[in-house]
Amino acid sequence: MLTLEFGILEFGPSWVGNWTQRSWVSWRSRPGCELFSIVVFGSIVNEGYLNSASEGEEFCIYNRNPNACSYGVAVGVLAFLTCLLYLALDVYFPQISSVKDRKKAVLSDIGVSAFWAFLWFVGFCYLANQWQVSKPKDNPLNEGTDAARAAIAFSFFSIFTWSLTAALAVRRFKDLSFQEEYSTLFPASAQP
Repeated sequence: MLTLEFGILEFGPSWVGNWTQRSWVSWRSRPGCELFSIVVFGSIVNEGYLNSASEGEEFCIYNRNPNACSYGVAVGVLAFLTCLLYLALDVYFPQISSVKDRKKAVLSDIGVSAFWAFLWFVGFCYLANQWQVSKPKDNPLNEGTDAARAAIAFSFFSIFTWSLTAALAVRRFKDLSFQEEYSTLFPASAQP
């Protein structure tokens, strides 16, 4: 039995697994992060390097600074892999029976999400600065400028998506703390 209520999936039968409405919502908070990281590293890899007619070597579109392109690609790829890791954790989360282990998983989600929000902030500032000081003579035909701007824009958007992910993880942590306190105050009675 698969029901759709107000755009949120709720699964009923046992063959589907232990997904609940909450796990679907927590899983849905991460695809924005995945999409944004793909856009950032994809646009830099695809159009972030230019060839000059006078030089035989390609250079980074961000002020000829290879570190800017390397940072954008590295952060994008690693953020995508982190999203996949925590997506697997979100799927596995309902099967974790210990409240303490769940708290550890959620605390790691809080820390990692806040760390990635910081890295995306640094990446946005770095790419925007290098783009601002780029010389028009390095790219007279404006090749790859849309991709460079897209990488900067989606780096900016990633700050908020990772911050939102951290905020949702904090809310999830509060729910787990309440569950732990409730289970200690009202232990399940032994059934004969």
